Amino acid sequence: MFIQTEATPNPETLKFLPGREVSPKTPYEFLDEKEAGSSPLAAFLFTLRGVKTVFLGADFVALTKTAETDWAVLKPQALAAIMDHFVSGMPVIADMSDPEPKEEIVYEGETAEIVAEIKELIETRVRPAVANDGGDIVFEKFDVDTGVVTLQMRGACAGCPSSTMTLKNGIENMLRHYVPEVTAVEAAAI
Repeated sequence: MFIQTEATPNPETLKFLPGREVSPKTPYEFLDEKEAGSSPLAAFLFTLRGVKTVFLGADFVALTKTAETDWAVLKPQALAAIMDHFVSGMPVIADMSDPEPKEEIVYEGETAEIVAEIKELIETRVRPAVANDGGDIVFEKFDVDTGVVTLQMRGACAGCPSSTMTLKNGIENMLRHYVPEVTAVEAAAI
């Protein structure tokens, strides 16, 4: 088994590509060892010193390290752990039921149409691009009174130095172009 690695725009995050599906239906983000209980892979990765978060994408694992950890030390350990996991045949997610859906805000009338258009643009244009960088961006809410869209940044996008520019110069400009009701885009508070 050969695992490729790719740098991401976030210097604290490295993307590992095992050459097979990791979490094809739903991306998962684990912020600590307690959250990783449903994933044998994520739980094992958290045993490595210096792992801060684990993000499981469709065909990749993105690890974010602590600032004081050096990739020269952590990368070979992570490669071995990921390889051992896939060679063992263990599932990536032990509990294969879908995660509990977050309670969504229900929009009605014209606002529902605006939100549907925003979600479609994020799903088709934004998420594939940020997945290439080892992250994910998910719609959280739209404030119809202010025109502000709130997005949740996950994986390499969370805490990335260039994420603010991505939000403001990329996503905000695109949404404002296609959906005139949008005035601004903000990252959700973690």
